[in-house]
Amino acid sequence: MNRTIDVQDFINTHKLSRLQIVTLLLCFLIVAVDGFDTAAIGFIAPAIRKEWQLGAAQLAPVFGAGLAGLMAGAFVFGPLADRFGRKSVLMVCVGFFGLASLVSASSDSLAALIAWRFLTGLGLGGAMPNSVTLSSEYAPEKHRSVLVTTMFCGFTLGSALGGVAAAYIVADLGWRAVLVTGGLLPLVLLPLLAWALPESVRYLVLQGAAAGRVRRILQRIAPASVPADAGFSVPEKKRPGFPVRHLFDADLRVGTLLLWTSFFMSLLVIYLLSSWLPTVISSTGMSLKDASLVTAMFQVGGTVGAIGLGQWMDRSNPRRVLAWAYALASVFVAAIGSSAGQTGWLVAAVFGAGFCVSGGQVGANALAAAFYPTHSRATGVAWASGIGRIGSVLGSMTGGWMLALGLGLPTVFLLVALPPLISAACLMLLTRFSPQRA
Repeated sequence: MNRTIDVQDFINTHKLSRLQIVTLLLCFLIVAVDGFDTAAIGFIAPAIRKEWQLGAAQLAPVFGAGLAGLMAGAFVFGPLADRFGRKSVLMVCVGFFGLASLVSASSDSLAALIAWRFLTGLGLGGAMPNSVTLSSEYAPEKHRSVLVTTMFCGFTLGSALGGVAAAYIVADLGWRAVLVTGGLLPLVLLPLLAWALPESVRYLVLQGAAAGRVRRILQRIAPASVPADAGFSVPEKKRPGFPVRHLFDADLRVGTLLLWTSFFMSLLVIYLLSSWLPTVISSTGMSLKDASLVTAMFQVGGTVGAIGLGQWMDRSNPRRVLAWAYALASVFVAAIGSSAGQTGWLVAAVFGAGFCVSGGQVGANALAAAFYPTHSRATGVAWASGIGRIGSVLGSMTGGWMLALGLGLPTVFLLVALPPLISAACLMLLTRFSPQRA
């Protein structure tokens, strides 16, 4: 009698293999070049403004176009990955944003640059959530959260490298060379992805792929554990129809709305703080250089928090872990407003806010990947990310509105502390309204 292997049980019960490590590393590199391209425009903006004699208001649409592209890409490429496969859509996204970034370097007008930044964002917006999905589907359950959150730290590293590269490249070669670099990196990565990145084995089984193809992948994880006559299964069934519709199945709809709300509120705060902290801190009398260094602690805290919270999520209920992280984030955010003039407390508050809210958002990506079944997982992660991007656009504008009202800093940061509390409440409710999945 042929033996039937549940592929997720197989991944869960075997030690991490070279194939899985390579998959996580390649996804790390994808989000790293994603981070480089996403951050590049911010680092080269002063040079663009100087060359084209632009005002700040004229340059704003360049940033907005990139964010709009990220949002649209998440909405478009998530469902496509559930229909056509994670690997193929990831490669399309990587190639697309690489070419778009490369061509954007030839922009001879602001309108052309805005159009190409939107198209670059389109590819970037699809690459990130699909990297999370594929990483999640190759990670054993007991280490899934920390592996996915560590992989996602590539985005922060890529963003930081974008800053370092811009500092050296712009001075010697001009701002266009940064966009060329951001375009060449993903295009160089593309052949490696084609050769070494596997398709999701869960996706293949669900789609009824040939048993031989599934067997060859699993044999790269544990060769001696896959008989030649084995069959393969997953605990879910293939669902017909548009994947977005399945996010609102009876057992998912409440959880989907809670996740969307949490992502929206979390990314609103992240982009608000990232965009406005240097301005707000420098307004208290601190030099812009010192204000920038203090703000950098937000990103440092986010990186440390992503790994730390990922480990905690693997040892406890991940939804409660993130709920407590967001609740604590509101305390740190509120503390920023009352720490003016106290550099030590300010650094601690900014680091803590980054640890909890930025690190928590990385953990939320891993949580979303675990929440949805295989047939709608890429769509679920991508659409949550897309909804969150709406919050990021609002967050990048909200700081200016609040400062224009003339509110004191303690009041401003008390208001900014409310969205993390809403995220915390949503994730606590998620423990009641949704199933746990492997």
